[in-house]
Amino acid sequence: MSLVKAVTAAVAMGASMAIATPAVAAPPHPFVFVHDRFQPASEAKHAGAVTYDKSLVPTTASVFIAEARLSGKGMMKNHEGGEGHGHYKMHKGTFVFISVRGLAADHHFGIHVHTKPCGTKPDSSGPHYQNKRDPKQPSTNPDYANPHNEVWLDLTTSGSGKGWAKSWVKWNFRPDEARSVVIHKHATGTTSGKAGQAGARVACVNVPFK
Repeated sequence: MSLVKAVTAAVAMGASMAIATPAVAAPPHPFVFVHDRFQPASEAKHAGAVTYDKSLVPTTASVFIAEARLSGKGMMKNHEGGEGHGHYKMHKGTFVFISVRGLAADHHFGIHVHTKPCGTKPDSSGPHYQNKRDPKQPSTNPDYANPHNEVWLDLTTSGSGKGWAKSWVKWNFRPDEARSVVIHKHATGTTSGKAGQAGARVACVNVPFK
């Protein structure tokens, strides 16, 4: 089983278990888990997840997000099986998983990692996080606004409003520069001038990405 499939399976299992009781937890590095129920935007100062469009993301809806980060190196073990002082090379990258339930049924949402925390206004969360920053903002250039340079988690909900998506990128977030996940009204565009655009921001989730 590939790394991504293995992590997906583990996280999906965690999502199905965690969804029963709302909670927010941040286990030790390199994993982050967030599970919350959406609150009105007016509660953004105290809420972990907020909705700006209750017709698409009602306050009865919930979300689970997980991050697994690989730094690209690990501890080297000596011949006796203990840890040594060197490092060995590992895959470097970041895996992000999202699971939602209770959203509008049969709807395609564009979802991305953003640079700032959620606020009472939809644009409080700032622009998309980019590994290589587009010097021109807002970024609509597919050389920068793409699922390899950003984290895209587009999904289509089922008839009961459930859905999930995953993203694997070959880099890690810069410290304190990835702060939230934003749910947009429609699918993410990929053409020049529209790349990365997905319409109105309908909900936001604060995530303490590593």
